Amino acid sequence: MNKLTTRKRRQKKLRHYQAKNAKVCIVISKSSRNISAQLIDFSKGKVLAASSTLSKDFKDNNGGNIAAAKKIGEAIALKASKLGFKKVSFDRAGFKYHGRVKALADGAREGGLEF
Repeated sequence: MNKLTTRKRRQKKLRHYQAKNAKVCIVISKSSRNISAQLIDFSKGKVLAASSTLSKDFKDNNGGNIAAAKKIGEAIALKASKLGFKKVSFDRAGFKYHGRVKALADGAREGGLEF
């Protein structure tokens, strides 16, 4: 089994669990140059807020480093707190909890969210 199919399998298992329990969660997606986070309400099936290194309010040139991921985590935490959410689940989309994924989670925790 290669790395992509393993990640997709982990992602599918977690999304099924979260959809069944109807939680609000932060879903991340990343590439080698950018990272983004979305706040999704599974009970309604809607994206409530989003933050990305591709957005206009992110002024850094490099979106593929740990510092950028931490800023995105803080930004999504700010948007979630404005909507009234303190406790969310963290969907890492099958990626390992390491590097930029961990930095985004730490930034969200510093912003006031609980996982």
